[in-house]
Amino acid sequence: MKNGNHDVVVVGAGMAGHCAALEAARMGASVVLLEKMPAYGGSTAMCGGAFAFAGTRVQKEQGIADTPELLEQDLLACGHHVNDPQVVHAYAEHQHDAYRWLESLGLDFDNVTLNGGQSMPRLHSLDPKHMLRVLHQALLDAGGEFRANAGARRLLTSGEDSERRVIGVELTNGEQVMAQGGVIISTGGFSRSRDLVARFAPHLADAKPMGGEGNTGDGLRMAWALGADLVDMGFTKGTFGAPAGPPLAGKEKTAPHLVHTMYKGGIVVNTKGDRFVNESLSYKLIGEECLKQPGRIGVQVFDQRIMDQSAPFPTVDDYSSALEAGLIQRADSLDELAGLLGLPAQALKATVERYNAAAEGRGGDEMGRDCLTAGYGTVPTLSVAPFYGIACTTGLNSTYCGLRTDAGARVLDVFGQAIAGLYATGEVMGGLHGASYLSGSSLAKGCIFGRLAAQDACRRTGQTPAAAA
Repeated sequence: MKNGNHDVVVVGAGMAGHCAALEAARMGASVVLLEKMPAYGGSTAMCGGAFAFAGTRVQKEQGIADTPELLEQDLLACGHHVNDPQVVHAYAEHQHDAYRWLESLGLDFDNVTLNGGQSMPRLHSLDPKHMLRVLHQALLDAGGEFRANAGARRLLTSGEDSERRVIGVELTNGEQVMAQGGVIISTGGFSRSRDLVARFAPHLADAKPMGGEGNTGDGLRMAWALGADLVDMGFTKGTFGAPAGPPLAGKEKTAPHLVHTMYKGGIVVNTKGDRFVNESLSYKLIGEECLKQPGRIGVQVFDQRIMDQSAPFPTVDDYSSALEAGLIQRADSLDELAGLLGLPAQALKATVERYNAAAEGRGGDEMGRDCLTAGYGTVPTLSVAPFYGIACTTGLNSTYCGLRTDAGARVLDVFGQAIAGLYATGEVMGGLHGASYLSGSSLAKGCIFGRLAAQDACRRTGQTPAAAA
C-alpha cells in the first residue's frame, strides 16, 4: 500500500477543487488534487460559466449600480430565507475578492447579463473550458500535483470523539493519501446517482440526467459516514431549459445544453399551448412546474426582438447556436410555428394575445408576471415576426444541497460541531442556496469557499498568506 503525504488533499477537480488547490499551493502548501475521472472538469466543463458577482468593474462600466448587500438580499430572498444567513453573508463578503482573484489569473469578464432571481444584471460569464485550463495550468505552475483516475473511497481519521480529526483519504485502489492540514471535498453533487436521487429527490426521478458523469455523491457519502450533517436536501430541484430533442447530426458539440428566453420576455407553454408558470421565477421553480405538464415538456416561445439579444456561449442566451443546431424552430407566423412545434394554433395565438394585452397594460397577467425577473425589467410584447420556439424539459444537472458547513467551509457534524480537518466547497456544500437557486451562485460559491477552506487548512499546517508571500 502506497502512502502519499501532503499538507492539503482536495478531492474533485472541477471549478471548486481547482480554486481550493490553487489557493493552497500559492500559500506554499504541498497539495494534491484528486479526480476519479480520466480528465478534470466535472460539471464545470458542461456548465454555462456564469458567476454571480456584485459591484464589479464590468457592472460599473455598464452603469449597473449593484452592491454586495443587494446580492446578499437576493440570495436570501431566492432561498426563501431558509438558507444559512452566515454562509450567505460570507459569500457576499468575499465575492468581490474572488472576482478580482480570477481576473488576476488572466480570466477576462467582459459581459454582464440578467438571469433568474437577479434584481440586477450580474451574471459574469467565462468559457468554462478555457477557465478550467487556466486554473489547471496555474495550479501546476504553483507546484500543485494533479492525479486523474484517483477516486476516493473513504476518509481517514485519527483519534476518538472530540479528538477525532480527518488525516487523509483512502483511494478506491487501497492507496492512502495523507493530509496534514485537511481534506477539502469538492466532489460535486449526486445527479448521476439513482439511489441518492431516489432517496433525497424522488420527485426528480423523471428529470433528464445531466451534470458530470462522476457526480455520484462520493464526497457526500464519505463525510456522511463520519456523522456530517446534511442540509437543503428536501429543496433539490431540476433546471428548466434543457432541450427536449437532440441536435442535428454534427452539431452535438456546439448545441447549448440550456436555453433561457424567459428572462428576455419569452413565455413557456405546455403542449396544449397554455402558459403554466410565471416565467419571471427562478428556472428551478419553472423546472418543478414543467415536470407536472404533459410529457414533462415546456415550450419556450419568443419573437425576433428576443432572438436579436442572442449572446454567444457560455451564456444560456445562445439562441443562434440553438437555431443552427435545429433545437429552435423558426416561423413567419404563430400559426406556422404552432405547426412546427406540434401545438394547437388557436390556443397558442390566444395565449400570446392575452400575454401581449397584459404587457401593454390592458389587464393583468394570467400568471402574475410583471417583470423580467426579481422585480427587474419591463415585460415586452411578443409581436415582432419571425417567431421562434424550442421544446424543453427539466434536467437534473445539479443538486445544490449537501454537507452543512460553517461560514469558513468547515464541515459540521449532526451536533453542529466542526469535524476537524474536513472541508466542503462547490455543489457538495449545502446551506447557501436554501429553497431555490440564484443563477450564477454555484461557480462563485466554489471559488469563494474553496479558497476559504484552503486558507484554514493551510493555517493548520502553519502556512499563512503572509508566509506564502
